Amino acid sequence: MKKELIIELFEKFEGACYLANNLECWSARELQEILGYAEWRNFLKVIDKAKTACENADVKVSDHFVDVNKMIEIGKGGQREVDDMALTRYACYLIAQNGDSVKSEISFAQTYFAVQTRKQEIIEQRILDMDRVIARDKLTKSEKKLSGIIYERGVDEMGFALIRSKGDHALFGGFSTSAMKHKLMIPDGRPLADFLPTLTIKAKDFAAELTSHNVIEKDLSGTNKISDEHVENNRAVRKMLIERGVKPEALPPAEDVKKIQRKLDGDERKLLKDIKKKKD
Repeated sequence: MKKELIIELFEKFEGACYLANNLECWSARELQEILGYAEWRNFLKVIDKAKTACENADVKVSDHFVDVNKMIEIGKGGQREVDDMALTRYACYLIAQNGDSVKSEISFAQTYFAVQTRKQEIIEQRILDMDRVIARDKLTKSEKKLSGIIYERGVDEMGFALIRSKGDHALFGGFSTSAMKHKLMIPDGRPLADFLPTLTIKAKDFAAELTSHNVIEKDLSGTNKISDEHVENNRAVRKMLIERGVKPEALPPAEDVKKIQRKLDGDERKLLKDIKKKKD
């Protein structure tokens, strides 16, 4: 398909979009023309197939295909009311998937939606990656904060390491930090949290924040008392997770958070570079 035709079809499709109750919609009558169907009755057959696909996906058809009326121009400046349909972007996607792929317009639409779906998947994955990186950074800060608080209360660096280890033992149902690293096959010298899923990272963070708060509120001092407090907080967090059907020790390892951070940084540099090129 020629580049000029692709651009033309893209502009026609996006230009036909209108808002109804803050929702993107397309007129089926306009989409009929954009997708190269000369007769409405033939296009309705495609729409019916799209509705069936919608039903098979357990999606409510009426949320995406809404019957409406439309006034069209007829000879000598007159108008006539005809049946139409308000379509969501998802409905347009289903129509494209069930259209005649021999038509260049349908071929374009299928490719267009495939690209849009891929873009959405990339965006969603980036959001998940950023959430995990942010959660890991937050845990680092929470543990640093806890370390500072308990240092003032007679606990040295070795004591803090012991407290953190006992906390992991309580959170992971008897698995020590080293046992969890072995279980998840984490390289030597790397922190356990760098390979934990986001949920577990946030669980550890919550327990650390609870300990920081209670050490001050209860005026706790010394390794033993603070360790007991941290263990109880991790047990409480574990209990909550177990009640929701989640066993922290049973969750699979996640991708190295350092690798994800490098990927996000690389994407950011590429984006800035592209923006600079466009400006130049």
